[in-house]
Amino acid sequence: MKPIQAVSIVLALAALAGSATAQPKPGRQVILVTGSTGGLGREVALRLAAGGAHVILHGRDTARGAEVLREIQQAGKGSARFYPADFASSAEVRRFAETILRDYQRLDVLVNNAGVGTVPVERQLTDEGHEFRFQVNYLSGYLLTRMLLPRLLASAPSRIVNVSSGSASPIDFDDVMIAKNFSPMRAYGQSKLAQVLFTFELARELEGKNGVLVNALHPATLMPTGMVAAAGYQPRSTIDEGARAVLQLVLAPDIGTGRFFNGLAPGRPHAQAFDLEARAKLEKVSRELTGLP
Repeated sequence: MKPIQAVSIVLALAALAGSATAQPKPGRQVILVTGSTGGLGREVALRLAAGGAHVILHGRDTARGAEVLREIQQAGKGSARFYPADFASSAEVRRFAETILRDYQRLDVLVNNAGVGTVPVERQLTDEGHEFRFQVNYLSGYLLTRMLLPRLLASAPSRIVNVSSGSASPIDFDDVMIAKNFSPMRAYGQSKLAQVLFTFELARELEGKNGVLVNALHPATLMPTGMVAAAGYQPRSTIDEGARAVLQLVLAPDIGTGRFFNGLAPGRPHAQAFDLEARAKLEKVSRELTGLP
């Protein structure tokens, strides 16, 4: 390791230690961004903090989380705190949610951004026996949202933003774990479409409740992220484009609820997202797989 890199890591870890009890300033929004140690999530977190928000950072890599935290602290506008959790594990997601509920008495926005792409290409199962992408991209966000929902309701007006994709593969409820005819693109598309079905169903469930807006979006196509690079794709858009699209759903007034956006514009997802029976089936399966009543 180069000396400059070593010093950077030491400073970042010092920032992490110093933030262990960081709390939002009065009147500042509290916003949780999952997957905020790199790529789109990192940029969204930095911009929200630059606007004065208290950002709850999340990722698997503590050193990377500390680097983002240090950058926010040095800017001196917003504040932040980092929490590690592996979204391939429901147990870690539960612990993460319980810790957030312990540490924060309000939560204004939840941005479900954490996810994986089409790499690795082989079919993998988590320790719980769940298809890897379905767990990381969908089930963990579902479980986290359900566990934090009472706090979001108590903090209303509040928002939930599900960072999905225009990629979509309809869910086969006879083979949700894709034991047959597996492909990484199909697994990715199914997990991302599941996010949209959940968005629409949760918005319907909360209709008439205390002001929690729930929306999903395809932020931008093939941004220059680690996920895109690992898959060998050439970028076609910028992280700035994706970040502006996410921030619109976080900050814009009168954005509505139960909607899907393609970038900054309203979009239309796969037809299964409008299928009430499919949404009810997904809700039942999701509760069973996450152990929720």
